[in-house]
Amino acid sequence: MHLVILLLLVLALVFGPQLWARSVLSRYSEHQAHYPGNGAEFARHLLKKSGLETVKVEKTALGDHYDPTDRCVRLSEANFDGKSLTAVAVAAHEVGHAIQHKEGDPKLMLRGRLVRIAQVTEKAGSLAMFAAPLLVGVTRAPSAGMLMFLVGLASLGVSALVHLVTLPVEWDASFGKAMPLIKAGQYLSRAEERVARKILRACALTYLAASLSSLLNIWRWIRFLRR
Repeated sequence: MHLVILLLLVLALVFGPQLWARSVLSRYSEHQAHYPGNGAEFARHLLKKSGLETVKVEKTALGDHYDPTDRCVRLSEANFDGKSLTAVAVAAHEVGHAIQHKEGDPKLMLRGRLVRIAQVTEKAGSLAMFAAPLLVGVTRAPSAGMLMFLVGLASLGVSALVHLVTLPVEWDASFGKAMPLIKAGQYLSRAEERVARKILRACALTYLAASLSSLLNIWRWIRFLRR
């Protein structure tokens, strides 16, 4: 019984924030005719106000994000063209990342380096996990398989570290950068500001869930190796 409760708790922590975020984003994606512009126009306005006129705003099918290499805010179709509270909040959040980049935020720079490392270690880890049984079968040496599993485990560790570093970066982009811009410009009513905070908080919690999921994977592999 205790095991079932623990399992349900873990599932709630990992998947609950994602489901809640989707619900919140969907709930406040309704068209608001009184808004003077869409998400893309709002992003361009905030970028100009922040002295970032050279940063581009583009539509993407890969999800809302800021690309520091191309210096570009990329918004999904719904948030690029939409006049909704979700579009406004998400656009402001991505502009927040552009401001972090301009200021040379060390957490953002660290995340960028870790992401590049994670891309390499993830490929190496996947290859190691796949090759471990074959290597043991060929060499008849269990230590060789253990080494390959440890390489795979290390790749999971880097992934978990990326998620843990990402959370404060995302939180700062939302509440250290985006919300002060929104409040200073008085673009939203107080009631809408509260909802915008709710939207940004829901999005941030998805990164916390990703961190917990990564840590859970590491725990599973450690248990497997201890057998």
